[in-house]
Amino acid sequence: MGEQGARNPMKAGISKCIAQRYYNVAQGYRSNDMKRLQTVFRFLPCAAACVLLSLAMPVVRAQGDSASEVTPQVQELYAQAKSAQAQGDNVTAIAKYKAMLRLAPHLAPAYNNLGMLYFNQHDWANAVRVLEQGLKVNPNMPSAQAMLGSALHELGDDRQAIAPLEAALRANPDDSNAEMMLARSQMGVKNYKQAVAHLQRMVAREPKNQEAWYLLGKSYLQLSESALSQVSLINPDSALSHEISGELMESMQNMDGAVVEYKKAIDLEPQGGDAHGHLANAYWLMGKWESAEAEFQKQLTLDPNNCIAQWKMANAMLENNQPPSGALPLLDKAVARCSDLMQARVDRARALVRSGRPADALPDLQIAVKENPEEPSIHFLLAQVYRAEGKADEARAELQTYGRLQRDASAAVAQRASESLKMKQDAH
Repeated sequence: MGEQGARNPMKAGISKCIAQRYYNVAQGYRSNDMKRLQTVFRFLPCAAACVLLSLAMPVVRAQGDSASEVTPQVQELYAQAKSAQAQGDNVTAIAKYKAMLRLAPHLAPAYNNLGMLYFNQHDWANAVRVLEQGLKVNPNMPSAQAMLGSALHELGDDRQAIAPLEAALRANPDDSNAEMMLARSQMGVKNYKQAVAHLQRMVAREPKNQEAWYLLGKSYLQLSESALSQVSLINPDSALSHEISGELMESMQNMDGAVVEYKKAIDLEPQGGDAHGHLANAYWLMGKWESAEAEFQKQLTLDPNNCIAQWKMANAMLENNQPPSGALPLLDKAVARCSDLMQARVDRARALVRSGRPADALPDLQIAVKENPEEPSIHFLLAQVYRAEGKADEARAELQTYGRLQRDASAAVAQRASESLKMKQDAH
């Protein structure tokens, strides 16, 4: 070995490096650490072992320092801190952990525990300070990473919160608290695509997590708004831009403004887009039945198989007290194409009752009441059908159900109005 070393000065120098470092490490650190290092060095080239040892020394030194710092006095302080914590005396527990860290500044778990006490008290700034110190001593503490990221998020520093939360999640991929906070932080810096990815994982893992579903929907909404805003940036006077503006106004219950925007879109593209359907629906919501019918007719000229337009056009005709014979063909088409469209079934039953054909209305009403037993109008129509068929008991029962549902609906409206009034009064 000596001769080989003499023939290869570089190898000899590296070996000397390893030997010197190994000797230095061996002076102060635990034998178990050295056994692990020896095992690694045995199978590595000298140069690689030297580099690895250089990288490993800070970790080994920290472990050695923390072990040597665990004196009987530190152990006693730890016991006192845990006892105070168990009794809910967080002030004393914090004081004991701080005393511990003055005696044992390399004891990483103490930073974690002290940081957790600050975190649980919502003292975010002190939690951040302590947890950052602990992670400098030992970066491999996922719980500290999760709390640090969460505290940074609570302080409004979402950009800095992301890295520790990602580290926590890498260590424990099923940590829902860390993933939720990471999604919130991603949303805070408008990284909605990344937030969606995490929230999709969460709802797949926890399908009844309401908060995750809410944030997922909110993220999708933000992505949608961002995409739609690009439409106006490209051409603010296009038919599509006016159509989007109309939808926005409709969502804010500004129906007159929505109608103006939809008309502008139609003027620009009379045969394109969904503007006729949007305009027809706006008129329908406003109760302008003749205008709604005319626009639905135009929509069906462009899209003859649209079952929603067929139903709403027929509904507008019935609401406008037109003969049911005009509405029935539209309702037949709507039900044939969209059999689960219960509103179309109920309106078809209504048209059949008006046409003097109550027996033909019964199948649609029976299907509809199974789908939505809390809808009062269905029970009212059933009462009419049963009365026409001479079934007095069934008719009476349906009228009683109709009355109860109507009273419940009125009480709910009154309750909401009362709560709204109380909230306004409490605000002053």
